[in-house]
Amino acid sequence: MKYHTAETQSTMTPAKALQFLKEGNQRFINNLNASHDLLKQVNSYKDGQFPFAIILGCMDSRTTVEHIFDQGLGDVFSVRIAGNIVNEDILGSLEYACKVAGSKLILVMGHSKCGATIGACSGVKIGNLTQLLDKFQTSINTVKLHYPDTAMTEPGFVDAVSHRNVIHSIDEILAKSAVLKELVDIGEIGIVGAFYNLDTGEVEFMDEHIKEG
Repeated sequence: MKYHTAETQSTMTPAKALQFLKEGNQRFINNLNASHDLLKQVNSYKDGQFPFAIILGCMDSRTTVEHIFDQGLGDVFSVRIAGNIVNEDILGSLEYACKVAGSKLILVMGHSKCGATIGACSGVKIGNLTQLLDKFQTSINTVKLHYPDTAMTEPGFVDAVSHRNVIHSIDEILAKSAVLKELVDIGEIGIVGAFYNLDTGEVEFMDEHIKEG
């Protein structure tokens, strides 16, 4: 398995980074995972790291991105929070990954049967979780316009909200981080949405912001 170095990172492009993730997910769903010498990677990265992408995903224990995209130690940054929502701390982490550490792609990934989305659609109110779930309201309202007669707790409605929430998170990143917006606009980085199917292990890619060339 090829390890990422300062040299490989310097020649990485957003499109190539996305292709790495797509190929990794294909290996995952076909049970053809590459051989990762994890101890060798520990030694290789002890003095530095060169992740080619940062993935903002849900904290769900079934959505470990290193497995889903068949990546090893030091290959990607992983930011995980319930419902893959965006706040100032998340934005700061994304800015560090791309502006400072050199990652070329931001992937925002939601998933089917998301507990955070179910909680938001059900109107759950629990301590600090309440304000996190409130961040789904824009996505819920948008989906409700298209499915006005569907119960908000129906599985199809919940997954539609999770899909929409990925796009909403991308919109939030581009609207609230001038640093990342500039990097996307000049083609230095890309930002892409994704949706992971818990039943199949397959990732659907969507809403790509990647400049050609």
